Amino acid sequence: MTRQSNSGEALPSHPPAPSPTASAGTEKIETAFRAAGDEGRAALMPYMMAGYPDRESSLAVAEAYAAAADLVELGVPFSDPLADGPTIHAAATAALAAGATLNTALEICEGIAERVPVVFMVYSNMVLAQGGAEEFARRAQDAGAAGAIVPDLPLEEAEPVRAAFDAAGLALVPLVAPTTPAERRKRICAVARGFVYVVSTVGTTGERDEIPAGLAELVAATQTESEVPVAVGFGIATPEQAAQVGRIADGVIVGSRLVRAAGEADGAAAEAVGSFLRETRDRLAG
Repeated sequence: MTRQSNSGEALPSHPPAPSPTASAGTEKIETAFRAAGDEGRAALMPYMMAGYPDRESSLAVAEAYAAAADLVELGVPFSDPLADGPTIHAAATAALAAGATLNTALEICEGIAERVPVVFMVYSNMVLAQGGAEEFARRAQDAGAAGAIVPDLPLEEAEPVRAAFDAAGLALVPLVAPTTPAERRKRICAVARGFVYVVSTVGTTGERDEIPAGLAELVAATQTESEVPVAVGFGIATPEQAAQVGRIADGVIVGSRLVRAAGEADGAAAEAVGSFLRETRDRLAG
């Protein structure tokens, strides 16, 4: 998906295009967004926490996601998830207590990656601590992942990780927020792979009562500056809110609402999230 500046302003120069191997994850993501667009709707990208509420349930949730979603955001449980609010933080804590690790997330990814692009949500400690970015990228590539979001990796420190991901065929997906200055947002968009993740509101993840004022303007500005799709996450709690966001963005990310549903389902996590996703997808198409 190629974007042109509506103002006539020159867009920031982009780094050299990745090699054919390096672009594999980006191509998977781009194909998913394009297919949703061809159906006249935004792409649906649900988030799940690997290993929550337990290993078997999370495997079943992943299957439900693969059946209903365009892409899957797969959280790697971590002890200090600074971008996550109470629901996802509690899910990570529970998953870790039950023995979930990066290997759990890789197992889930491998199970569904041939059917739907999988993008890890993983903190930089997990990327760098176990052999470095190259080793993480190799393991993610072997599991079939399309890319990863690393929310605590700042732009100024991201280039070595992006290079390792490019070499392995993974998209390093960046984030922009309402507080991101315009000049910095342009630089982030200039190096984006896969899609740009627009954080809808200031603060951590979690369900919100309404879509924030000003989101449409932020999304439009990001789309003007980005050559890849723009998806919105944080705070989307209902199918109606997803449809509202889907009218302005290329993709919609739903996280805490689904994690809560999985945790409250008492052994029927896959059914609970599947029902929500089907309704949400119908609303996006409507």
